[in-house]
Amino acid sequence: MPVVTKKYQVTIPKEVREALGIKAGDEVVFVREGNRYVLMKLTDLLKELSEITSDIDETVEEVRQGLARGIERSLRELEGEE
Repeated sequence: MPVVTKKYQVTIPKEVREALGIKAGDEVVFVREGNRYVLMKLTDLLKELSEITSDIDETVEEVRQGLARGIERSLRELEGEE
């Protein structure tokens, strides 16, 4: 069982390092999930964030197109009222 040292350091057990693919020199992060923290390699977190945000460009373009259609509709309505 790992123990926290006076300097607040802890050794990551071998089975955990191997399961997460952590090697000497890797950067790790602690990600809060509700009332707990999860240890992750920084590269894994960045990959997850990249996957989560992969459709943002499409979404932004869809919003732009929707706004353009709304503006065109509003302009047609204004022209019809005049």
